[in-house]
Amino acid sequence: MHSYLRAIGFQSAKTRTDLEKLVGQIMENPTEKYKLAMKERISRVELSKDFADRMGITIRGEYDEKGFFHLESYFPYYRPEQINVKEEIFINKRVDTDAYTGMCDDVRLGVSLIFYLQNSLQYLEWQEKYDGMGRIVPASLCALSSGGMILLGTAPEVHDPIGSEWELKRRTKLIMEARKGNQDAIDSLTIEDIDTFAMISRRAAKEDLYSLVETTFIPYGSESDNYSIVGTILGMRLVRNMYTNEEVYLLELDCNQVIFDVCINKNDLFGVPEVGRRFKGTIWMQGRIDFSSDI
Repeated sequence: MHSYLRAIGFQSAKTRTDLEKLVGQIMENPTEKYKLAMKERISRVELSKDFADRMGITIRGEYDEKGFFHLESYFPYYRPEQINVKEEIFINKRVDTDAYTGMCDDVRLGVSLIFYLQNSLQYLEWQEKYDGMGRIVPASLCALSSGGMILLGTAPEVHDPIGSEWELKRRTKLIMEARKGNQDAIDSLTIEDIDTFAMISRRAAKEDLYSLVETTFIPYGSESDNYSIVGTILGMRLVRNMYTNEEVYLLELDCNQVIFDVCINKNDLFGVPEVGRRFKGTIWMQGRIDFSSDI
């Protein structure tokens, strides 16, 4: 988690002393504060401070009965605005820290999407009001990256937007039917995957892999919320960390038809990002859930 501080412009924060200075800045003047009363006059809090536009650090801890703050964990964040997912989301507690992850099955990605939950105290408050897990709620996704490179875009293809949309709906319906155990849908998807594999194998003998595969979304490493991706750049801007003056790229990516923002330090990005080019790198997926929504 500490390695992703560089993604929001804290490349120089390497020692415990540097971290303690940041914690002091956050406690002295937080941008956002969330407090949840617990038993025995103990309160759990999340203090967040923006060091750039919607980009900063959150610290979690407890205030004891004497009013002393005890730090439990911290994490860098980018606060997303757009809703990326409206699926049934399951929330699980992490083993190593007092934090939570969200998990949902998005048919666009082909894998279970797992993300670090930014607003975990809101979940604890929500959990007391709603019994059970696996609730359909809107989620806003974003990601931090500690290293990546820019690839050229694939050759543009002439396609019918209406036909492409129809094909996406058709495949999504097949996947939903296959999950219910429909054997015809399973057979259709299997045949399509075999044909796709044969086509890629035939073209890979003469073409570069990244000219065949436009975007990817693959689990990476031992952490469940880390992914290796290739995504098309839809938009970009350069922001500056007000505390360190380091510059950070904020890239809007289309990855397997899921659109989300990725933050990466300018010094960690190899190449020049432009709209239409692609970003390749490893990311730490984060997300915020709107628990007040009842869908």
